[in-house]
Amino acid sequence: MSHSTTILMTQFVTHDVKRFVVTKPEGFSFTPGQGVEMIIDQEHWRDEDGRPFTPTSLAVDRVLEFTIKRYSDHKGVTAMLHTLKPGAKLLLSDPFGTIAYQGPCVFIAGGAGITPFLAIIRQLAADNKLYGNSLLFSNKTPQDVICEKELRSAFGDRCHLICTREKAAGYESGRIDRNYLERRLRSDDKYAYVCGPELFVTEITAALKELGRAAESIVLEE
Repeated sequence: MSHSTTILMTQFVTHDVKRFVVTKPEGFSFTPGQGVEMIIDQEHWRDEDGRPFTPTSLAVDRVLEFTIKRYSDHKGVTAMLHTLKPGAKLLLSDPFGTIAYQGPCVFIAGGAGITPFLAIIRQLAADNKLYGNSLLFSNKTPQDVICEKELRSAFGDRCHLICTREKAAGYESGRIDRNYLERRLRSDDKYAYVCGPELFVTEITAALKELGRAAESIVLEE
C-alpha cells in the first residue's frame, strides 16, 4: 500500500453506514469517482486483501472522507472498520477507477452504490454545474437512504428516491426497471452512470441498452 492515514472522526450517516474522516496523505490526489483499496493497519488485518472504497470528499479538501456501509451478514473488514476509533491507522492504495464525470447525465444508484457518485455530485455542486443532471436512487427503505437531505437539496425535483420494500410519503415505490427508466430518462441525459450490487448493474445496463442507449454512454466501474 502506498499511503498511511489516520482516522480523525467517525459518524453514523444511516443505521448501518458511517462516514470516516481521515488524514490526507502527503501527495495524495484523486479524481472524483475514483476509488482506493484500503487495509486496516493492525495485526491480523494487514494480511487481508485490500477492499475498494471511494473517497466521498472534494478533491481539494485537506482531509479525506469515506462513506462505508456495514453488512450484517459479513464479519470481515467493513464490520471491523465500523468498530475503529479516532487514532486508528489505515493503509490506502493509489487511486484507480473509470467513473469520472463526462457530461450531463442521470446517476442511477442502488444502495451503497451512491458512494462513487458523492464526490462527483459534491464537486458539481461546488462548481455550480449540477443543474441538468438527475438522480435515480434505489434503496430497501427510507431509513437506508444515504445523505438524503443533501441529495434532495442538490437535485431538487430531479432527485428520485425509490424504495423496494416499504411505501412511504415522499418516496417512490417499486424497482428501477425498463418501464421505470422509460418514464424517467430524458433526451438531454447524455450519459447514464450506474453503480450498485452486481445484479442491479447488470439489469440496469441491459434495460438502458434495450431503450437505445449506446454502450459508450453508460459509465460503469470496471
